[in-house]
Amino acid sequence: PAFIKAVLRVKQAAAAANLELKLLQPDVASAINSAAEQQLLELDMANYPIDLFQTGSGTSTNMNVNEVLATLSGKSSGLAISPNDHINLGQSSNDVIPTAIHLSAALANHQLIETLTTLEAVIATKVVDIGHIVKTGRTHLMDAMPVTFAQVLSGWQAQIAHARQQLEFAQQQVLALAQGGTAVGTGINAHPDFAALFCQKLSSQTGLKFKPSSNFFLSLGSQDSIVALSGATKVLSVALMKIANDLRWMNSGPLAGLGEIALPALQPGSSIMPGKVNPVIPEAVAMVAAQVIGNDSTITVAGQSGNFELNVMLPVIAHNILQSMELLSSASSALGEKAIAGFTVQEDKINEALSRNPILVTALNPLIGYLKAADIAKQAYKEKRPVIDVAVEQTSYSRAELEKLLDPALLSQG
Repeated sequence: PAFIKAVLRVKQAAAAANLELKLLQPDVASAINSAAEQQLLELDMANYPIDLFQTGSGTSTNMNVNEVLATLSGKSSGLAISPNDHINLGQSSNDVIPTAIHLSAALANHQLIETLTTLEAVIATKVVDIGHIVKTGRTHLMDAMPVTFAQVLSGWQAQIAHARQQLEFAQQQVLALAQGGTAVGTGINAHPDFAALFCQKLSSQTGLKFKPSSNFFLSLGSQDSIVALSGATKVLSVALMKIANDLRWMNSGPLAGLGEIALPALQPGSSIMPGKVNPVIPEAVAMVAAQVIGNDSTITVAGQSGNFELNVMLPVIAHNILQSMELLSSASSALGEKAIAGFTVQEDKINEALSRNPILVTALNPLIGYLKAADIAKQAYKEKRPVIDVAVEQTSYSRAELEKLLDPALLSQG
């Protein structure tokens, strides 16, 4: 539906531009606009039966929309409105479909960027709530030096911000449109002022700042801007996968796992094991990330399929980039609202693990040397004793001095 709506908006903007250029009669342009508006408000997909896997230019979809609008506008106005001479005036499927891809992707990306901004705010709020709590850091899934939740969450927030910035950069390229290039990029049968006027009309419709492509041969023969945008969705997917897995690991247990946090219980986790609750949202987000990364591979292959003056895998590019955008918006929203905002910290479990973490002895390396510190760590681990107790026995430092040297909160500050 999002792509069909984009084609409808292209037809609306084209009719408005052609009216201003005095290439369409006012009553014809008005009828086209009304028919398109009616479809945008009450889209009936039964009118658009064309399969995704069609001719690579998307000509079937373009003509489908042309014919629907010609029929509806003709019926409502009593005028003889042609799908080719009026609805498709000054256009070709070869510039309409690339333009509709950019339009629909830009609108979806705008929404995704807003969703990520909200997710960043959710993480920032969580930092205020739990940022002071110190936990065991981990590398290679093994115990490491302590970190605060503020530090952990700052990494998440920075990853999301970085991905958002990549999407914002890609958006600027996507706002450049192929409309006006017509059949092969030369602009045949389009008024010289059509492209600029079309972008003005479309910008007024949507609130986004569209502009004509600086090179129509680029915009018809390739979909490089969408390939770049898809690459940015992959960056976001990688970030979301990382955050989802961090949540799953910290939530694992509750008895035989890490058990550092408790995610909100959204549904029973097992049809056979009573009381089991699974990390539903992180698992859903991880699957979305996997799907989007797969979509990116499809878009990359399709993006390679520009033959001379036209890319011939446009429909599959449209389908995959829009699916990626929609999935990522939903997943990012759910991750923030239903997982990050609501998880609680199991401080008793965290503090117990911290007190027994032999890696804390790393702080003594400059004072007693690596080998001596390693011996203390091994003994503490073997005897299941707090590292400070062993350090009191094995070094000349007092307990008070060691409590300061091995304070997890201080160690988390570097």
